[in-house]
Formats: sequence, C-alpha cells, structure tokens
Amino acid sequence: MIVKPRIRGFVCVTAHPVGCEARVAKEIEIARAAKMEGGPKKVLVIGASTGYGLSSRIAAAFSHDAATLGVFFERPSQNGKPASAGWYNSVAFEKAAHEAGLYAKSINGDAFSNEIKEETIKRIKEDLGQVDLVIYSLASPRRTDPETGETYKSCLKPTGETYTNRTLDTDKGEVSEVSIEPATQEEIDQTIKVMGGEDWELWMKALAEADALAPGAKSVAYSYIGPEITWPVYTNGTIGAAKKDVERAAEAITNAYDCQALVSVNKAVVTQASSAIPVVPLYISILFKVMKAKGKHEDCIEQAVRLFNDRLYGEDLPLDEEGRIRIDDWEMEADVQGEVAEIWPTVTSENLRELSDFEGYQENFLQLFGFGLPGVDYDADVDVDLPLPSQS
Repeated sequence: MIVKPRIRGFVCVTAHPVGCEARVAKEIEIARAAKMEGGPKKVLVIGASTGYGLSSRIAAAFSHDAATLGVFFERPSQNGKPASAGWYNSVAFEKAAHEAGLYAKSINGDAFSNEIKEETIKRIKEDLGQVDLVIYSLASPRRTDPETGETYKSCLKPTGETYTNRTLDTDKGEVSEVSIEPATQEEIDQTIKVMGGEDWELWMKALAEADALAPGAKSVAYSYIGPEITWPVYTNGTIGAAKKDVERAAEAITNAYDCQALVSVNKAVVTQASSAIPVVPLYISILFKVMKAKGKHEDCIEQAVRLFNDRLYGEDLPLDEEGRIRIDDWEMEADVQGEVAEIWPTVTSENLRELSDFEGYQENFLQLFGFGLPGVDYDADVDVDLPLPSQS
C-alpha cells in the first residue's frame, strides 16, 4: 500500500516502514562512525523502540558490538493497516544487527507487567546468561500495578498554581498563550506511580534475584531538566516530581545490588513524549536554531553515543552535585540559554520561521514516523506487514 502521514494533534497515526528503516540506518551510520573498544557487551533496553531507548540500543550494538535485548509495547500491522513506528524501527534494527552478526532479539508487551519481566529474564538466562547494562527508557501515559491491578494515569501539569506562558500549536504553526491548571495531589501521586522509579526498581530487583545482572553492571534511566521557562510544566510539575522519584530509585538500586544505577539528564529533542508537553515545542524550535548555528546540535543518537563513549565507558564519569550524568551540558551552556531567552519573548506566529527552527522541528517530528527521509519514494507501494526477524 501507499502510506502517507496522517497527523492528529501531537501524534502521527501512520508510519512508513521504508522510511523508518532509512532513519534507523542513518543512526546506525552515526554509531558506527563512533566505534570504540570497551563498553557494554550484553545490554537490556526497556523501552527500546523509539527516542532515546532506540538510540541507546543502536549505540550499544553498533558502537560497541553489544548483544541487545529490547523490550517495548508496539502495534504490529493489523488488517492491512501500517504498524506503529516503533515496530518498524525495531524490525529495521534487528535486520541490521543480524546482518552485522550481532545478537538482537525483542519482546513486545507491557513492560510494567510481571509476565514480561519473567519472559525477559528467561530470555536473558537462556541466551545471554547475564546483562552488564540495563537502559530504562519507558514513557507511558498509564501503568497498571502488577500486584494490585490498579491502573494509574500520568498527566502534564504544574503544581501549586496555574501556569501561563507562550506555546506553539505545531499543527497550525501558531504561537499563542496557554494556561494550565495545577494538578491535584492525586494527579501528582498517579504520575509518580507511572513515570517514577518504582518500576525501574522492580526490574532491577527481578534481574538481581534471578542472577541475571553481571557483577558491577550499570543501569541508566533518562531524565530532563531544561531551562527555567519550562520548569513550571516540567521540572517543578508532575513529571518533575516523577523524575525526582527516579533519582531516589537510582540511589536505592545502587545500595541494594552490585550495580551502579545512574540518572542521565539529556538534551531536549523531538520525541512523541516531548511533543505533548505545552511550551516545550516552542522552546525546542528556538533551541534548535541556536544550537545549529553554534554547531552543537545533537539528536538522540549523538546523545546516546556521547553518553556511552564519553561518560559511562569513558576514562572519567563526571557527575553533578546531585550525582547525575549531564549530557544536556551543551544545551545548558550560558551563551545558548542566553540567546534562547532573548528570542523567547519576541517570537510570534508571523516571525516563527525566521526566529526559530520550526521547519527543523517539523522535519524531526515527521521523521519519527518514517516520513520526510531523503531517498525514500513515498509514492511507491510498500509492504506494511513486517514481522520481527527474531520472531519469524
């Protein structure tokens, strides 16, 4: 069938299999160019199909020749309809990894469930024995507690008081003002249950008790801080409360097991998750323009490569005062943030494309779903029913 983008709000409901393969191939090329000795050899990536999780899997495999096991919850093709982008990304990754002679298998299901944890551990024990790196990169709007069966929902809200600031309607390309009512305590608590560190702890406990963690293993969960203009809706909002709980979990995991658990604070990039946060798309559009002009722009794959090569497996592992890895360092440099702050109050719907890189934002967004990749014929008939190589 011929697949075209169909966008609803901040989500594209179609994905292009050939385009997703081209995007994965582009990331693999970047990872291969940064190949180095050492690094992880047997890697579990929880949330492995898009964004930072996918790029982490690619960096582990193609910069370090690591065997990778990916866990995700994606939609395969059904009744002739395209699969989700994450499914096609994973198909493309497995295909490329197998062609390179690398171990790569995937488990599709609810990573919050006990059943998927058990299935993953069984696969590790049978195929790998133990893993020496666990990447935790889940982003989900809801989570069902595996013990109680209760389902919790996360939300993107400030805490304490109503937050009003500028935002960007990415569909219409319009800059406007948005006001967001503060979260209730129940909404804060539910967001922590979904996006906090509890499930990361459960994964590490299950892996450790099954002797599936190699001695001295590492584990990393991802976070974001950003500039003060986004703090009310992120760092000081419901998601920020959940991320603070992730930091708590990192310390608890490190103290409980023979494993160094760390939080990596990453750069702002275009992902399905970031597109849903009010204010953030406008900030990212301005940030991209500033960082590209300075030659410091990075996407997920460059960030993942730098995390592995310069931090986790480099000669030194610098941490901030809170014990976190900071690969948002270039984003947060004073000159970068100073220019963003100057542009921020002056952007309007009329000068948006002049003062920001909104075109780059849109391009990145479409490429998340396999559209807008150079060299792909989007008028060609493509097969949308693609199985995971490791399961076919």
